[in-house]
Amino acid sequence: MPHDAVESVLDELYTTPPGRFVARREELAAAARTEGRLEDARRIRAARRPTLAAWAANLLLRSRPEESRQFLELGRALREAYRTLDAAGLKELSAQRRRIVSALSRQAAELASEAGHGLSDAVRQEVESTLRAVLADPDAADRWAAGRLYGALTPPSDFGAAAPPGVPRGPARRTAAPPPPAAVRAEDELAERRRQRRRRQLDRAREAAERAAERLRGKRAEQTEAEARLAEAERQLERAREAVRLVERERQQAEREQQRAEHERQRAAKRHAAAAEALARADREARETAERADRLAAAPDAPEHP
Repeated sequence: MPHDAVESVLDELYTTPPGRFVARREELAAAARTEGRLEDARRIRAARRPTLAAWAANLLLRSRPEESRQFLELGRALREAYRTLDAAGLKELSAQRRRIVSALSRQAAELASEAGHGLSDAVRQEVESTLRAVLADPDAADRWAAGRLYGALTPPSDFGAAAPPGVPRGPARRTAAPPPPAAVRAEDELAERRRQRRRRQLDRAREAAERAAERLRGKRAEQTEAEARLAEAERQLERAREAVRLVERERQQAEREQQRAEHERQRAAKRHAAAAEALARADREARETAERADRLAAAPDAPEHP
C-alpha cells in the first residue's frame, strides 16, 4: 500500500467512533497482514483508541476543514499578538478567543450527536480545553492539525498571562543615566515601529477572528435552515401517512359494503331461482289444465241410458 494510502486509512480510523475503534483497527490491521504489508499492519495496530473528546475534536477537523484552517491561522495570529500587544488589545482578543472556542465546541458536539454520540458537559469541557490549547500552543496546533488525537489537550496556564510591554515585572531597578538624544530618537523610532507592527498584528488577528465568526454564523444559519426543511418534511410525511390511513379506512369500508352487496346478490339470486321454478310449475300446470279442457271439449257426448 502506498504511504498516502496508509495515511488515509489512519485518518479514517481516527474519525471512527471510539466504541467501534478497536474492532475497525483490528479489521484494517488484519487486512494489511493478509496482503503481506507487515509494516502497515504494525502502524495500524499501534494506533491508540481516542477518548470521546479527542474523537470529537478529530471529527471537527475532518468535517469542517475550512473553519479548522481559519482556526489554526487565528491561533498563529493570537500567539504572535500575545507577545506584542498591550493590555487592551489582549483583553479584546481574549473575548474573541472565548467566543470562537465556544462556537467551535458546539459544532463538535453537533457533529458527534449526528454520528450517534452525544457529549456530556464534562466531555464538552475537554473539547474546549483542546481548542484553547490549539490556539495557545504551536505543538498542540500541529497535533490537532494531524487529525489523530487520542486524548484531550490542555492549554498552557500562562497563555496571555504575561505582562504586556511597558508593564513592570519583578523588583524595581535603579534608575540609569538618561540616554543621549540620538539614542532617544532611535528608541522612539523603534517604539513607533513596534506600535505599528502591533497594530498590524492586531488587525490581522481581528480579521481572522471575524472571518472565523462569520463562517460559524453562516454554518449555523445553514443548520437552522436544514432543521426547518427537516421539520417541514416530517410534517408532509405525517400528512401523507394520515392520507394513507384514511384511504385504508375507506378501502376497508368499501370491502365491507362489497361483502354486504354480494350477500344480498346471493339472496336475490336464490329468490330469483325460486320464483323462476315456481313460474315454470305454474306454466306446466296451466298447460296441463288447458289440455284437459281441450280433451273434454273434443270428446263426443255420452249416450243417454233408458
